[in-house]
Amino acid sequence: MRIVALEEAFSVPGISPAPPPAGLAVRPESLKDWARRLPDVGELRLADMNAHGVDMQVLSHSTPGLEVMPDPATAVTAARRINDALAAAIARHPSRFTGLAALPLQDPPAAAAELRRSVEQLGLRGALVNDHVQGHFLDEPQFRPVWEALEQLQVTLYLHPSVASADSWKVFSGHPALGGATWGWTAATGAHALRLVYAGVFDDFPGASLTLGHMGELLPFQMARLDSRFAHSVPARELAHPPSYYVLNNIYITTSGVHSHPALMGATAAVGIDRVLFAIDYPYESTADAVRFLTTAPYAPADLARIAYGNADRLLRL
Repeated sequence: MRIVALEEAFSVPGISPAPPPAGLAVRPESLKDWARRLPDVGELRLADMNAHGVDMQVLSHSTPGLEVMPDPATAVTAARRINDALAAAIARHPSRFTGLAALPLQDPPAAAAELRRSVEQLGLRGALVNDHVQGHFLDEPQFRPVWEALEQLQVTLYLHPSVASADSWKVFSGHPALGGATWGWTAATGAHALRLVYAGVFDDFPGASLTLGHMGELLPFQMARLDSRFAHSVPARELAHPPSYYVLNNIYITTSGVHSHPALMGATAAVGIDRVLFAIDYPYESTADAVRFLTTAPYAPADLARIAYGNADRLLRL
């Protein structure tokens, strides 16, 4: 069975910030291994893919990413260099890699232009954003040119967690492991996605799509609750549909980092088999574990093929 993995990180030496800091309670040996694997888009990565039967990785620039750069001009230059490097890596192995663009969202018109260049000239398949941009979220009015470009180009925006928190949550005080990938990133990224829904981004741009990793940052499991509370709430903006509509029509989810058959079965039951895509989260997660989870999932072969590659082929036009 062909396997396409959708959330696979890389870095560019001299541009990319360091991997997640030890302040997030990451083991030093893990940091060392990630630092070795992130800039490699050749020998190490291909060996790992070949050992476990992964046909293609969809590459994206690793967190913390461009979003932490305070100077817009620096971010614009770095985005071009990252996306050019990504396109060059893909050109060396076109059957094994494709990619999602990095965007200099500090300058939204420039980000929209870089998205168009990346898709139309470099052949990239969409964009990945590492959550917030200096504390700004993508529902804010200045980002409308980016959503317009995403809709016109018919490519997805993958909303990924950021290692740099937008603010400090007291509930995580004294427990740094909870504030990262264990829990805090899911809560923050899922809330960011809900901001997009509640701000009417998908009413204004109904053809736009958002992709969320980590089994949809738990949103598939919250749809009934979102709708029941929405019926009694006074939203900042009236929406054309209840919140679940946008999860079912504008959002795709990937399995990155959640190797659980009960969670996968719940997600496909909630949003449908055609909106769930396989991902590993290399090098932060084990390819062996992710592929074992996929290939042993209790689905008919045709449905498993949708998760493994069919939905990615359709969403990314592979």
